Amino acid sequence: MGTKILLLEDDASLVDGLAWVLKREGYEMHVAGTVKEAFKLLEENAFDLLLLDVSLPDGTGFEVCERVRSRREDVPIIFLTAADEEVNIIRGLDGGGDDYITKPYRLGELCSRIRALLRRTRTAENGTDSVLECGGLSIDLLSGRAALDGAALDLTGAEYRLLCFLVQNVGRVVPRDQILRKLWDEGSPFVDENTLSVYIRRLREKVERDPSRPEHLVTVRGFGYRWKA
Repeated sequence: MGTKILLLEDDASLVDGLAWVLKREGYEMHVAGTVKEAFKLLEENAFDLLLLDVSLPDGTGFEVCERVRSRREDVPIIFLTAADEEVNIIRGLDGGGDDYITKPYRLGELCSRIRALLRRTRTAENGTDSVLECGGLSIDLLSGRAALDGAALDLTGAEYRLLCFLVQNVGRVVPRDQILRKLWDEGSPFVDENTLSVYIRRLREKVERDPSRPEHLVTVRGFGYRWKA
């Protein structure tokens, strides 16, 4: 079976071109123009990835994302938004989104993000039962869950991948560009580094006792970040 993508977008001029390109890439496309239509399609199909516009006639893409995550479904989600505002980025990531891209976007860029997310998802599905442990932090690579001092951490997909990568390199300074290459598509020049800053800040709020004075996720100015045990 082909890779099935749900596109939630009410702008017909964008839908036609985007759906055509993604079909040409080999994806099976399903399109919804409203939140209600998206819910119906989600009940009838199992999707491999969701592309969600933020503003719809009867609601928002955030509502769709939150319903999917409330059911413990780990399908990758990319938000499509015209508002390049941090508040929207944070809401989307906190609601369980994996990535976002702002309009107007390049179709090549979007296709690259889609491939990267699908590749990471398939890699995770073929993972081992290894467990990463570092101090009070425990990461189960098989279940995709993390805990701190025995308490489960509520992480988005991107936060989880970032945490895993840093802990796997414990004690080492990991440059920002290396993190971006790891978490996004290899060598992608269009990734906005502000996205990484948002992830870092939100992750600190979940793993640090005092996020303003991090003890573990430390910034190395001019280079990147280091995870201290």
